[in-house]
Amino acid sequence: MLESLKPTAEDFGGEEFFGCNEMLNAHGAQIPLAVHRAYLDAGADILETNSFNGSPIVLAEYGVAHRARELARRSAEIARQAIDQWKMENGRWNEASDSLSTPNSKLQTPNLKWVMGSMGPGTRTIAVTQNVTFDEIEEAYFQYAAGLLEGGADLLVLETQQDTLNVKASLQGVWRAQKDLNRPAPVGLSVTIEPTGTMLAGQSIEAFYHTVSGFDLAFLGINCAVGPAAMADHLRTLAKICRFPISLWPNAGLPDHEGRYSDDPEHFAAVIGRFAREGWLNIVGGCCGTTPDHIRALKRELEGVQPRELWGATGVKR
Repeated sequence: MLESLKPTAEDFGGEEFFGCNEMLNAHGAQIPLAVHRAYLDAGADILETNSFNGSPIVLAEYGVAHRARELARRSAEIARQAIDQWKMENGRWNEASDSLSTPNSKLQTPNLKWVMGSMGPGTRTIAVTQNVTFDEIEEAYFQYAAGLLEGGADLLVLETQQDTLNVKASLQGVWRAQKDLNRPAPVGLSVTIEPTGTMLAGQSIEAFYHTVSGFDLAFLGINCAVGPAAMADHLRTLAKICRFPISLWPNAGLPDHEGRYSDDPEHFAAVIGRFAREGWLNIVGGCCGTTPDHIRALKRELEGVQPRELWGATGVKR
């Protein structure tokens, strides 16, 4: 979506930053703002911030690690601006407050819109690439999360995660930021399962769940990968054991040599609709290759479908 709007070098703040999408938040805010508005018009309830590669570790590759907190803050402010403009134009200012006091109540309230601070996996992993330490990841995600919270994010997500040690270090940084700012916010977690059936670091979805099941998570789920159809077995497994709400935002299939993704909006929505009717899902959306048309089709497909029932501490559905 960002590329389709053809941002210029000026929008990135200079030729040397071309392709660093987080720099658009500072120099070409109209680009992510337009993307957010398109998804709101399509029916999205949650906007992810333009901050997927906003970790200081990734931004260091462009020489702007020192701007990580600022760029994360701006990403949340832009998403909030898009929601405020959309609500003003659509007469939605009489709704209840959009602040999130708990992850399981207001997230299910219709017609509210939220900003979700996106934190990607970065380019270095403790277990796989072995070129970063636990403490370095923790400090990076402290800065990352602090900026998103300062910008007004309602909830945060660690997404496309591939290494369990990175997840633990990242969560430590996120919790530090919340404490430092006295700004609690729900935190979700989404992993990527490779075609091999495991995360890049080797854990299955069941093993990963048991690793993080003791944490206080707003939701746990799967995103990215090769499209929704290949996620069925992993979702079925997760739905049987998971005490958290389950999220899913797949890629629109796989891209061809011209970058066109294989799943059209109707097929994409139909597959996810089947999963939802099985009672496996609570939060759904789209990842790489999904356009506003995919979200619009998904919204239609899920009209009237009930979310997955959650398991209480006693093992009883609630």
